[in-house]
Amino acid sequence: MVKIGLQFKAMLENITNVRPFGDDFRWFLKLKCGNCGEVSDKWQYITLMDSVPLKGGRGSASMVQKCKLCSRENSIDILKDTMKPYHAEDSERFKTIVQFECRGLEPVDFQPQAGFAAEGAETGTPFTEINLQERDWNDYDEKAKESVGIYEVDHQFIKC
Repeated sequence: MVKIGLQFKAMLENITNVRPFGDDFRWFLKLKCGNCGEVSDKWQYITLMDSVPLKGGRGSASMVQKCKLCSRENSIDILKDTMKPYHAEDSERFKTIVQFECRGLEPVDFQPQAGFAAEGAETGTPFTEINLQERDWNDYDEKAKESVGIYEVDHQFIKC
């Protein structure tokens, strides 16, 4: 079992507390089998709401899948207690926003999509349903009368 952290980096403009919103937030990942090295060609998603039992009564995971190439059963689980928001002071630096417990596979790519939320840095104005698929997002904070944005979204994985 290995813990892998997803580190997020972006340039924030007048916005803070960027985070996945809700237990149904979809983490879109490409996964690699630790046994044979096969990488999924399609994006797969996992959520906190998903719970699949592991063979032999060893608990559960967010996703259990059999490798197409070597038939090994692998699993990945989202560690809810490790989820952290990305704040204005983190801007332009990598910060771990979630960790995954991996058994037999590891994430090799991440595609941010819809479902992020954030607040105006000065006003606390809530912004929900932020879509980061294009790696940039912007809006207007009526209370502060200024534009807000999340730009140049990047990521990396680290072993924890």
